[in-house]
Amino acid sequence: MLAEYLIFFNDDWVTDASDEDWQQRARDARAVMEEMKTAGVYIFSGGLDNDAPVFHVEPGDGKPVFTDGPYAETKEVFGGFAAVDVPDEATARYWAGKVAVACDWPQEVRIFRTPAQVPTPDADAAAATGAEAAAAKEV
Repeated sequence: MLAEYLIFFNDDWVTDASDEDWQQRARDARAVMEEMKTAGVYIFSGGLDNDAPVFHVEPGDGKPVFTDGPYAETKEVFGGFAAVDVPDEATARYWAGKVAVACDWPQEVRIFRTPAQVPTPDADAAAATGAEAAAAKEV
């Protein structure tokens, strides 16, 4: 079974570079994305536009409440990402390493939950019933 991983970077991790170095990093990163596509692991990737409008949304009495501007501090914002569908953590590490080297800054890797891992009301109720039964056995 394949697993989906998010490879991403925080804007604070981006290292300084000359215009020429930025252009080379962009070429290198695009080459890695093409290599991912050829290998059949590429889902999607992108970089966030720090100059574009940002908004925040949260629930309020059953309706969305929108606020202009970022919610997170700038240091907490990730700058770009790639999502990959790979057979295991070792393969995710391989691709993350290639991205880190191409960009010349650190990357973080997180696995997506599988649908079976997403909590549901029925699963929550079953877990609670199981916890209560286990507690009753201990008494």
